[in-house]
Amino acid sequence: MGFFKDSNLITDPLADNNPITIQVLGICSALAITAELEASIVMSVAVLFVLGVGNVVISLMRNIIPSKIRIIVQLIVVATLVIIVDLVLKAFAYELSKTLSVFVGLIITNCIIMGRFEAFALANGPWKSFLDGIGNSLGYAVILVIVGFFRELLGSGTLLGNPVLGDPIEKTGVYAYGYENNGFMLLAPMALITVGLIIWVQRSRNTALIED
Repeated sequence: MGFFKDSNLITDPLADNNPITIQVLGICSALAITAELEASIVMSVAVLFVLGVGNVVISLMRNIIPSKIRIIVQLIVVATLVIIVDLVLKAFAYELSKTLSVFVGLIITNCIIMGRFEAFALANGPWKSFLDGIGNSLGYAVILVIVGFFRELLGSGTLLGNPVLGDPIEKTGVYAYGYENNGFMLLAPMALITVGLIIWVQRSRNTALIED
């Protein structure tokens, strides 16, 4: 019963309180790593682990953390979890870890993570903090995966590295066969434009999100 009572902690960030499209947090990673769907998924899983576990740790420590050093403690917790993620990637997905490289480290400064530590985990118990971490990381993941899906599909004609829209275009005389990649989709500005389109669709479907 407790889970269903607090289920809004998971469902709200998926839509009406999405950390990227509503709170406008975590935009940097959406711009940087969503040119490939695989990288988007891996980054989403990494943030899911860091935020879910980190929220619980901060919640368990909330009554013993001196207020003057709480930000330092939060940074130590998130840095430790990010190091674990980085080591796991290097051990089991080395090529992908090189692609993500510095962006995994930048999870430490992800506004979503530090924001949930400060705004929620420090004021709530471990279970609620866990649900809040899962909900916000899933909301983050949904946007990253959508953006990564369209950028890779239209930019490279592939999904997860597999050709979907046909082989790269081949020209024979005046005829052309295959899919001609849209390189503009692979540039960072298209991530921002795609996120903007998602925000437009979301707010057009729910006018309550539009400020008067």
